Amino acid sequence: MDPEPPETSTGGASVPRQPPSDHSGPGAQGPSAGGDSGTMNQDTEVDMKEVELNEMEPEKQPMNAASGAAVAVVVAGGTEKNGLVKVKVADDEAEAAAAAKFTGLSKEELLKVAGSPGWVRTRWALLLLFWLGWLGMLAGAVVIIVRAPRCRELPAQSWWHKGALYRIGDLRAFQGRDAGDLASLKGRLDYLSTLKVKGFVLGPIHKNQKDDLEGTNLEEIDPTFGSKEDFDSLLQSAKKKSIRVILDLTPNYKGQNSWFRFTQIGSVATKMKEALSFWLQAGVDGIQVRDVGNLTGASSFLAEWQNITKSFSEDRLLIAGTDSSDLQQILSLLESTKDLLLTSSYLSDSRFTGNHTGFLVTQYLNATGSHWCSWSVSQAGLLTSFVPLQLLRLYQLLLFTLPGTPVFSYGDEIGLEEAALPGQPVKAPVMLWDESSFPNTSGPVDVNMTVKGQSKDPGSILSLFRWLSDLRGKERSLLHGDFHVLSSGPDLFSYIRQWDQNERFLIVLNFGDVGQPARLGASRPPAGTGLPASVNLLLSTQPGRKEGTSLELEHLYLGPHEGLLLRFPYVA
Repeated sequence: MDPEPPETSTGGASVPRQPPSDHSGPGAQGPSAGGDSGTMNQDTEVDMKEVELNEMEPEKQPMNAASGAAVAVVVAGGTEKNGLVKVKVADDEAEAAAAAKFTGLSKEELLKVAGSPGWVRTRWALLLLFWLGWLGMLAGAVVIIVRAPRCRELPAQSWWHKGALYRIGDLRAFQGRDAGDLASLKGRLDYLSTLKVKGFVLGPIHKNQKDDLEGTNLEEIDPTFGSKEDFDSLLQSAKKKSIRVILDLTPNYKGQNSWFRFTQIGSVATKMKEALSFWLQAGVDGIQVRDVGNLTGASSFLAEWQNITKSFSEDRLLIAGTDSSDLQQILSLLESTKDLLLTSSYLSDSRFTGNHTGFLVTQYLNATGSHWCSWSVSQAGLLTSFVPLQLLRLYQLLLFTLPGTPVFSYGDEIGLEEAALPGQPVKAPVMLWDESSFPNTSGPVDVNMTVKGQSKDPGSILSLFRWLSDLRGKERSLLHGDFHVLSSGPDLFSYIRQWDQNERFLIVLNFGDVGQPARLGASRPPAGTGLPASVNLLLSTQPGRKEGTSLELEHLYLGPHEGLLLRFPYVA
């Protein structure tokens, strides 16, 4: 008879069975089928419960009522094992409390804290500090504004105040050998743009029968120059390039007397008034008349023509020209007109010394007072007709840096000479654009005399002209700055241009044939115009000096016929 199976103990825990791997050897006695099935089902269920309990979040695991600790009950594997318990107890209550999330204070709690006496006092202290700081900054700003030097009010300026004017008296000579009409002049506007001029004076180009008043029509263009449509097209093209057009209406420009006979002056004046209105209505920016020294009653006529010009717009200009170099005659032409530009031969009588040139300039500025000046050496001629070639660069620097509008004739920018070309009219030499502008001669051609040749040379007189013209239109001290003459040697002319708190410019010109020191140390400029110990070199009319070099005024030295353009900063 088979022995009865042992009774399962329901008391204490039984000794656990060895894992299957301990009995896997040969001869090991395996459990019966029925016993194994019951034991496996029970072990599997207990194991699954252990896993589920261990994976539960700590706050969701069962709690012991006595201790409040988390308890996990696990029955070890084996059929005979029933009741083995594993217990997990948290380290302490502080660890559990640390795991809890901070939710912050409620609205009621915040209001209660904010209303406490300590916080109220803190808020008032911070608010008081804020307003005290704000008022302190405001007071500081007011003090700075009050104590800072005030900027001078800029003067009202029109376009002719802001740069040079360029005269094209003979259209054919300016255009060259194979051109000379209004249509082809449009092709030269790009060149005028490179010169940075603000406008050009054209003509005369109206129909004029020599010394014949009846055959002269101031409102009709000479057919050899083109038509009214050609002129209108030129005006539009110039306007797009911001270049103003001034039309010369000198009546009898082909005759002996520019104003016909004395007995005809009444008829001439009537034609002039009608022509002024006609061309201003057509869109020209200004009118020029020359030889007004030969016009009887010129002052009253100029005042009347000026009123007609300004009645169209304050932005319209009237220019008068005279061959006179007498200051009193010049002042008589200016006394009854406002904003009239007057070109003359005043500077042609300079004797080409520094002292005399300085005397002429200061005398003219003092005599004209607040009247805006223009600077040229004649009413129509070239610089080379009045100025020695060695002083040509010096005069360009002079005209561009004096207070007023510089006025040049075509060819001045390249040093064109009136009698340089054989077979050409003395008063209207052909403009030298390139090699083709020279007459057909067997001699050599100097390309350095042409616009083409000089445009490639940074040291040419053309490059100097362009550089000075550009600077003249940019710097306030040169546009409308004060003018102060400094004492220097007998062949030197030195002066300062300055405006308010902008950079100052010092110009020193040596008219002499030998080099000499500037001797500016003894100069006593007006109050607020102190000279610094050193200045920066902007330009020298002679090669060899490097732009930007710092020069000490005490040891400033100029070579023969050299002009220097120097600058230094404003110091409060």
